[in-house]
Amino acid sequence: MTSFDPSSADDPITDLSSTDPFSGGFAALPETPPLGDRWSTWDGATHGPGPRPPWVITSLFAVEEDLGVLKTGKEADVHLVRRFLPPEAPAKDGAPTECVMAAKRYRGAENRLFHRDAGYLEGRRVRKSRETRAMARRTAYGKALIAGQWAQAEFDALGRMWSLGLPVPYPVQLDEAEMLMEFIGTDGVAAPRLVQARPAPELLPELYEQLRMTMLALAREGWAHGDLSPYNVLLDGERLVLIDWPQIVDVIGNPSGMDFLARDATTMARWFTARGYAVDEGALIGDLVAEATSRW
Repeated sequence: MTSFDPSSADDPITDLSSTDPFSGGFAALPETPPLGDRWSTWDGATHGPGPRPPWVITSLFAVEEDLGVLKTGKEADVHLVRRFLPPEAPAKDGAPTECVMAAKRYRGAENRLFHRDAGYLEGRRVRKSRETRAMARRTAYGKALIAGQWAQAEFDALGRMWSLGLPVPYPVQLDEAEMLMEFIGTDGVAAPRLVQARPAPELLPELYEQLRMTMLALAREGWAHGDLSPYNVLLDGERLVLIDWPQIVDVIGNPSGMDFLARDATTMARWFTARGYAVDEGALIGDLVAEATSRW
């Protein structure tokens, strides 16, 4: 068996013979870490796309600490999680030893609201007809499948959009019902939602152009956010970051796809107009539809 040098790589530990958790062995790690609430959940999770941002800590010697709730919602709660290397843990020179992430913890099937799932799920397919029927009938099994689809759909969407260079948080990993992603904020303080922010009037044209270009890029790929509003757009300094993507809509495969696209455009156009920067929502919708249908 090849031994593992923790100072030279972030690969999974392969030498399981040690009883010292910080000398290269992993099998003997105690259940409770020396600091924090749990050992790193990196191992065994589905990971985000590469190239991975340099701030992501992948060492299995890392521990994680829950710093509290950032946001509660109908489908999930979002916590602030600190991942760090304890003082005893080996670390590579120049590599980060601490980062903070947003942990989105999706509610179980019994605690979620499914009243609006049907419209968003149109166009999404599962392999087995039994699963399709269970989802359509909203059986307990079907609701569990839907819950899993929401988490996986958001993780996949973030990965694809991040790879395209769109302004979304980097998805670090997905482990069952918890997704760890980039925290948008400074010093543990989350960037405000657009609905809470008061951007200077002279900044509004630039912010609108950021939003318009992002929506056009999404439409070009055949997507719409599906629930876009000032509540799920963050203002990080002078840039917009779009969040909350579990309901992402395939505007071509979904029979109501164009309606979702138009609703997103109308909601955001009216917000900018109400703040003093007039936006022609009809023109925006027309541009988005043109992009979405350009590949037909």
